[in-house]
Amino acid sequence: MDYYKIIEKIYQDTQNCFGKGKVSSYIPPLAGIDGKKYGIAIRTVTGEEYKIGDADEPFSIQSISKVFALTYVFHQLGNKVWKRVGREPSSNQFNSIIELEKDNGIPRNPFINAGALVITDMLCELHKKPKVSLLNYVQKLAQNPNIYINEEVAKAEAEFGYRNAAVANFLKSSDNLTNPIKTVLDTYFHQCSIEMSCIDLCRACLFLANNGHSIDNEQVLGFRPNKKINSLMMVCGLYNEAGNFAWRVGLPGKSGIGGGIVAIVPGKLAITVWSPELNKNGNSYVGFKALELFTTLTKESIF
Repeated sequence: MDYYKIIEKIYQDTQNCFGKGKVSSYIPPLAGIDGKKYGIAIRTVTGEEYKIGDADEPFSIQSISKVFALTYVFHQLGNKVWKRVGREPSSNQFNSIIELEKDNGIPRNPFINAGALVITDMLCELHKKPKVSLLNYVQKLAQNPNIYINEEVAKAEAEFGYRNAAVANFLKSSDNLTNPIKTVLDTYFHQCSIEMSCIDLCRACLFLANNGHSIDNEQVLGFRPNKKINSLMMVCGLYNEAGNFAWRVGLPGKSGIGGGIVAIVPGKLAITVWSPELNKNGNSYVGFKALELFTTLTKESIF
């Protein structure tokens, strides 16, 4: 299949979608990103790469980082992870505290902010320098030592992260955080402030398409744990829009308010789209449409 021809067509056919979403205003450094930035990249399990537009430009991956943190912790702790976080989709916004209160401090899944904070807490338990350890892990997966944490974004995350602080305090009051709240939040804000390009993300996430094997053929996860991460991305990766993503795209995926979406075609490839203008649910407007077109044109869906 000529993937470059396909993404070139998608890139052209989605140009009329700009202006229909809004760049995130959650923190100032994200609000200043040009909404017309747009990149698409693919990495196949057989090593081919295809890219177009701004696919080599690093951007703030934000909640996409939750996939890496979960994978890292799951590999080390196994099913112990699920004693503290659930595996069910959420019907509320990613930063909601409503369900957390209903569920006695056990987050619905590891991709909403409450669940991600619990995963980050586990990361802090496992590593003396969790920020460095996770960054090194991501650099190794992508085979790019130049991937970095944007300290300006991390600082702004801390300054404006009132809701995350509220969630962390509720988790602590429910005995579902073991480390100091300040430590967990600092690690989480830095994790979300990792900057990567579309092609970096495709390389780093390829193990999800390749039965748990990274681009250098290292076993990142076994077959069953790998399947479980993909299943969680399918039902929880786009929060309260996961059902619509399954309906329109039909692939496991994970989004971030930086405008990135990573999607996986099991056994074949990882594809990343970056476009900072977001829809009302906080997902990339153009990225969503681009991935819908991708599965329509290629007929590559899990359904």
